[in-house]
Amino acid sequence: MTAATIQLAHPLTNEAPVQDGQTAPSIAPPLFRFPSLTTTVPKEFVHRAAVAEVMLTDWKRRDDTHFTVTAQWPRGHSFFSPIDGHHDPLLAAETIRQVGSLLAHAEFGVPFGHQFLMWDLEYAVEPDQILIGDTPAALNIDVTCTEVKRRGRALAGLRYEAVIHRDGKPTVRGSASYTCTTPAVYRRLRGERCTPEGTSQLPLTAPASPQSVGRMSPIDVVLSPVGETNRWQLRADTRHHVLFDHPVDHVPGMVLLEAARQAAAAALKDSTMLPIGIASEFHRYAELDTPCRIQAQHLPGTTDGVKSILVTGHQDGNLVFTSTVKALSPES
Repeated sequence: MTAATIQLAHPLTNEAPVQDGQTAPSIAPPLFRFPSLTTTVPKEFVHRAAVAEVMLTDWKRRDDTHFTVTAQWPRGHSFFSPIDGHHDPLLAAETIRQVGSLLAHAEFGVPFGHQFLMWDLEYAVEPDQILIGDTPAALNIDVTCTEVKRRGRALAGLRYEAVIHRDGKPTVRGSASYTCTTPAVYRRLRGERCTPEGTSQLPLTAPASPQSVGRMSPIDVVLSPVGETNRWQLRADTRHHVLFDHPVDHVPGMVLLEAARQAAAAALKDSTMLPIGIASEFHRYAELDTPCRIQAQHLPGTTDGVKSILVTGHQDGNLVFTSTVKALSPES
C-alpha cells in the first residue's frame, strides 16, 4: 500500500462562480447544505485505488470501542456477481475487511503507508437476507473492537466483530484481526520483496474450467489444474482489476478467500453453491514468486443441506492459509 493524499480539485458547491466586482453570496458549507447526500468513504481509508470498489459509505464513533458503519452492495458487480438471485457472500468478507482498514486510519490514527497483516477473517450470512432486491442493499454495521493493541500511542493491532444489518435484520456476522507495521519495519521484514517492483512473479498458468469452479470467465479463475483430484496451483493474475486493485508485493487475502471458494465449488462439483460462511486463518505471506499448492477436502457431516470443505494453501511445504467453507446448494 502506498501513502496517499486526499485533495479536492474544486469546491463542493453548485453556486454560480463570482464575477469580478461582485460580492460573493453567503452560503452554508456544502456538507451542511446537503445533509442527506450519500457518498463512499475515501478510497484511501479502505486501501482501494478504484472508487467503484469501495463498499462503505459512512461511519460514526459511539465510544472508544464501538462504531456504526454504513455500506451499500450493488445489485451487480464486475467480479462479485450474483449467485442464484443472491448477492455474492464474499461481498461480506470484503466489507468486513474494509471496516477494519477504515477504523484504523479514521479512528485509531494509523498513517497512510503503514502496512496491515490480516491474521484471520470470517463471516456467516443469512441466505434469505442477501437476496437481491429492486435497489442496492443498504447496510448498517455494528462494530465492536474486542482487542485494541498499542505500541506506545500507535495502534499495533486490532480485533473486531461486525454485525451487518439489512432492513433492521441481522444479515451477516463476522470478525477479523490484523497487526500494523511502520514502513521501516515492513522493509526489514520483507527485504527485497517489500515493493511490487522488487517482486518477481511466476509465469501465469492456465486456468481451470470456469464452470468447474463457479465462474463464468477464465480471467476470474484463480486455480490452475495440476492433474490431481481436489488439488490445484494458485493462479495469481496481477492484471485482474478487482483482485489486484493496486500493485502489491504478495497475494492479497481476498485472493486466497476466492481460491477457497473456487476450490470448494470444484470439490463439491457444484458451480452454483452459495458460500454462506468462510472462516480463514492466514499464517504467512503468500508470495507471488513461489507456487502455492491449494488442496480441498470434505469435512464430515451436513446440517440443513450445508456442506463443509476445508481448503489449505502451502508454499515450500509451509502452511500459508486455511479456510473452512460452508456451502449451501440452491436446491437445499
